[in-house]
Amino acid sequence: MKPIIEIKNVGKRYSIIGKKGGYVALRDVITENFLHPFKFIKSIFNKNGSETFWALRNFNLEVFKGEAIGIIGANGAGKSTLLKILSRITPPTEGEITIHGRIASLLEVGTGFHPELSGRENIYLNGAILGMTKQEIEKKFDAIVEFSGIGNFIDTPVKRYSTGMYVRLAFSIAAHIEPDILLVDEVLAVGDAEFQKKCLGKMEEVTGTAGRTILFVSHNMSAVEKLCPKSVLLSKGQLVMFDDTKKVIEHYLQNEYEKNIEGEKLFPLKEKDIIIKRFHTKQRNSKTTHLDCDSPFEVEIDFETLSDLTLFRIGIYVKNSMGDIMIRSFIADWKPELENIKKGNYKITLPFPEKLLTPGNYFIALNAGRFGIINYLAKHQIEKSITVGPSAHFNQAHPTENTGAKILIKNEWQIQTNELPH
Repeated sequence: MKPIIEIKNVGKRYSIIGKKGGYVALRDVITENFLHPFKFIKSIFNKNGSETFWALRNFNLEVFKGEAIGIIGANGAGKSTLLKILSRITPPTEGEITIHGRIASLLEVGTGFHPELSGRENIYLNGAILGMTKQEIEKKFDAIVEFSGIGNFIDTPVKRYSTGMYVRLAFSIAAHIEPDILLVDEVLAVGDAEFQKKCLGKMEEVTGTAGRTILFVSHNMSAVEKLCPKSVLLSKGQLVMFDDTKKVIEHYLQNEYEKNIEGEKLFPLKEKDIIIKRFHTKQRNSKTTHLDCDSPFEVEIDFETLSDLTLFRIGIYVKNSMGDIMIRSFIADWKPELENIKKGNYKITLPFPEKLLTPGNYFIALNAGRFGIINYLAKHQIEKSITVGPSAHFNQAHPTENTGAKILIKNEWQIQTNELPH
């Protein structure tokens, strides 16, 4: 099958021209050039004052008809630059792109809208910019307005619209022009949860039913995983990974967390009147971050209090690969008397039962403080990355099934039968 988008060795370079120093008055510039004319002439021909920045470099990708491809990465990774090149907003510095079909872009809220025109007038204007004929716009006008949910304000100048109304109308227009390729950049960052769900549903319809292609940039990992079977990971303008979305997201999030983990060399960590000496996970009496689902494990924290403390809390959060908190446990949850802790050395252990977490990557975050008074770790992000392996007993007849579940119920179903005679 022939790709609908072929990207070969594409790069985008920008020149950053700057001069060190603060504000300089015009008279000082004239005086300096008059006193040092040769220096002035040299500066005209000297290009060393500019720096080269590659927003994208050596990027290769093939996208086929009907695919929904996620594009993820940290801020400044080159995601928006890639979409702007594909949209022909900016040309690439090097490489070539071949596109078979009509592209519609939704890169920035209200791009192509005229603030003085009404929503109705901007539907015709924006639709024309995106390549629709007047007849096509008229045919889809009612559907565009209905999807946007701004029918009561359709004849109001868009300069009076909220940001949410802008993006509702802009997305609705782009989604209804029936492009071969739809480029979407962070549109789901604006609007309420219901509209975000509606947008995802529409994009699923576009790829699933209509067989169109979507490139979707977002920091919403759940939305990317729901919409896109495959994803691209960008870092510093380079293609790092192109694989199944779940694998790409886990690779990205683990790397992002590891950038902020302050490692074993952080310990012992002294903050005010507490010293945290150790924090680790153990299984079968050995420190490890690779855990067997079928065996219990524990989290251990060694710390010292330098004085008697009141309202003291120390414990952990367990987060899934998306960073969502799944479990919270502090020592004072079950022993409130430990909120008033004496000066001394302590070693606390939280046991986890076997068959609790489904296979996958998780993060265990340390937390310590005095309730309403101080967070000892406000300046530190201390998180352990752990990997839970598959269970030998859990039914894995369909190992590719993605249920989205993170907690296992290890108890079996009780079955009662009342079979009828044949």
